[in-house]
Amino acid sequence: MASHDEFDEANARAAQRRETGSFAVKARYDRRVGRIVVALNTGLEIAFPPHSAQGLEAARPADLDSIEISPSGFGLHFPKLDADLYLPALLEGLMGSRSWMAARLGQEGGRTRSAAKTAASRNNGKRGGRPRKVANE
Repeated sequence: MASHDEFDEANARAAQRRETGSFAVKARYDRRVGRIVVALNTGLEIAFPPHSAQGLEAARPADLDSIEISPSGFGLHFPKLDADLYLPALLEGLMGSRSWMAARLGQEGGRTRSAAKTAASRNNGKRGGRPRKVANE
């Protein structure tokens, strides 16, 4: 459990960050464009598709009707999904944890089509395709 001193230090860091950086003042889901829109204290708005953020991948529009902003303005909470996003990370293009983003990158890489990948697949097919797995006895 955190001590009072740790809470005080965390609050001081948040206050300092609020003085020098951007924080959320409003957040909503725009069904028309299928994006979460976050208005910042600077007047700038950012928008992103929910399926690209960790915890929101399978969210339905009804799940995104309610978005809460933390008192510091750095956190977005989606109560119907029990999901949280950290605004400073979103502003840096980080849509989830390091391991979650690495897994997403791997999925995208596996779907990539290139001339070299197509040629390798054709050559493999000419040789009989992928070898069958042998069951262990």
